[in-house]
Amino acid sequence: MPTTHLVIISDRAALSWVLTEQRMAFPSGRARAAQAIAEGDEVLLYSTRLCFRNPTRDMGRVIGLATVASPVRTVADPIVFGERTFTEGCELTIHGLAPFREGVVLRDHVSRLTVFPEPKHWSVRMRRASLSLPAADADVLRGELRPLLKPYADVVEAYRWPR
Repeated sequence: MPTTHLVIISDRAALSWVLTEQRMAFPSGRARAAQAIAEGDEVLLYSTRLCFRNPTRDMGRVIGLATVASPVRTVADPIVFGERTFTEGCELTIHGLAPFREGVVLRDHVSRLTVFPEPKHWSVRMRRASLSLPAADADVLRGELRPLLKPYADVVEAYRWPR
């Protein structure tokens, strides 16, 4: 049975790369956690409040729906964003994206999600590359996201960085 993962992206250049390349990359320190993601699993893409470097304007949002299209493997050429090196990766098939700066504001749904047993401290669980979601939580987020999704090709350019 496929698992649903919330993939957490906190940098606009990395988000642009993930969306335009339809690939996911994980830092070497998160290799074990990345191995929990399997081909065929579902991914909800989440951009953090700091992703676009303006936390007073932006909120953490679930912005996309994808399927893992290959196993997570060590990449031949590590991917570098800023000072971080990403050594593990997989391919994604992105099914849809919310328009730029739209999507499901995660904090508005934290109290409904069992993956956050202490809603006041939910952000602590977000300090990782991905978070496996219980099926009921995935259903909640997917249900909120689906009405916002647009076809990938219609939206991806708005996320491209640099502009």
